[in-house]
Amino acid sequence: MNTNKQPKYVAHLMQDDKLRSVIEQVGVLKLTRKEHVAHQLMRSIMGQQLSVKVARVIYDRFLELYDNQIPSHEQVLDTSFVELRGIGLSNAKTMYIQNVAKYALENDMSDDKLLSMTDEEVMSFLLPIKGVGKWTVEMLLMFSLGRKDIFSVDDLGIQQAMMGLYKFRTKDKKKLKDRMVKKAELWSPYRTYACMYLWRYKDGWV
Repeated sequence: MNTNKQPKYVAHLMQDDKLRSVIEQVGVLKLTRKEHVAHQLMRSIMGQQLSVKVARVIYDRFLELYDNQIPSHEQVLDTSFVELRGIGLSNAKTMYIQNVAKYALENDMSDDKLLSMTDEEVMSFLLPIKGVGKWTVEMLLMFSLGRKDIFSVDDLGIQQAMMGLYKFRTKDKKKLKDRMVKKAELWSPYRTYACMYLWRYKDGWV
């Protein structure tokens, strides 16, 4: 890796010797924002607990319902439960997607509004939606809003990566999470990037 033009986050995270070895092999990563954040939230719900391939198939079927265009919240709500269920969604996911569309209409879930909020404000704003949990909002903050300092302590992949990379050996989930959070404090204000490297480590990229 060329050390002369490192992004600030790389220089900061490479102070961690264990993470340095991952960064040197993976290289520079980029974090970008996406438009239509409320729609991205629906998409995230569709893909939960599914492989990337299956999630993509279901999402493509979803778009086909709307002539391959991103639908408005009104369009989603006007689509029957049976029709949404028919693209391969469970009853629960169908309901959760409708919940997001209804909440977005009633509470102004515009991109501008969400972008103006702090991480904590986004979390408080979205958690009242039934079917939207802390992990889902963390993923939205990272990969739709492009927030740089999110740490997902409850993510199984992050837990497995840190147990492997840092040899955290404990069956006590609370103790494990406490150790993870303490370690992650050293990565702030770039914890999202650290998570991205940990996922790649877990997936065998290094």
